[in-house]
Amino acid sequence: MDKVTKSDAEWRAQLSDLAYKVTRQHGTERAGTHDNFPKQAGTFLCVGCGLPLFDAAAKYDSGTGWPSFFQPLENAVGSSTDWKLIYPRTEIHCANCGGHLGHVFDDGPAPTGQRYCMNGVAMKFVPKAGA
Repeated sequence: MDKVTKSDAEWRAQLSDLAYKVTRQHGTERAGTHDNFPKQAGTFLCVGCGLPLFDAAAKYDSGTGWPSFFQPLENAVGSSTDWKLIYPRTEIHCANCGGHLGHVFDDGPAPTGQRYCMNGVAMKFVPKAGA
């Protein structure tokens, strides 16, 4: 997949106001906004470019109110250091379009011990065929 680059106006036209705020301005949706995210087999894709990010099998209930995963798909995400809260956090973004997805923390379940705490509005779910 080719890297996606768009103007600010193109992103605004494509995304909902909240998806734009989260993915393009590094915002955060309210906890509990997507607590009813699908639980069946499938894949979570970037809302900006459609890159597959997470397999539903890696999703778990972290109790935080945000969709959480213990690992992304291979080559799906990148990371950078976020200092917005004074202390450093690891920000996670789409490897293809750079859209902000959330943050990763080292308090997740086995097998990785990581919690990819994502904004639900930054992703769209595609059920597995026949699921």
